[in-house]
Amino acid sequence: MKLLLIYCLIVFMTLSCKPDTNDAIAIKKLLEKESATWRSGDVKGHADCWHIEPNNCVLVSTQDGATYDVPIEKIIKPLPGSMGKGGRAENSNYKISIEGNIAYVTHKEISYATDNSKSYSYEMRILKKINGEWKLVAQSIHLYDPHRQVD
Repeated sequence: MKLLLIYCLIVFMTLSCKPDTNDAIAIKKLLEKESATWRSGDVKGHADCWHIEPNNCVLVSTQDGATYDVPIEKIIKPLPGSMGKGGRAENSNYKISIEGNIAYVTHKEISYATDNSKSYSYEMRILKKINGEWKLVAQSIHLYDPHRQVD
């Protein structure tokens, strides 16, 4: 009887963890798609990463202390020349918290320009699961100099 109870507990724990694991994978894929579509100039693909609502928020802080509250319209319908400049991004150190249909994610990103120069950022993303798909609703990007970083 004890063995059956332990077995049931293990099965329950395994099954209850699987949705979060699948969701975490889907979220990482979405964030990688969002980075890639911006750099490739895929306006429609990039807009598809977002769920537009009245309180969308994109906050950016630069290394020199400037801050920007970027209107969502500039993200989903960017000005000519503001996206599609090539390069690539590498995300790491994902920390994902999923509560039902809401998730927040933090990660580090290294962005490589076409000349192979790098920029570094800490990012926080807020997502909602809409019709079974994860979509971005907000993000905060903080650029930093890795040589002046204090952990």
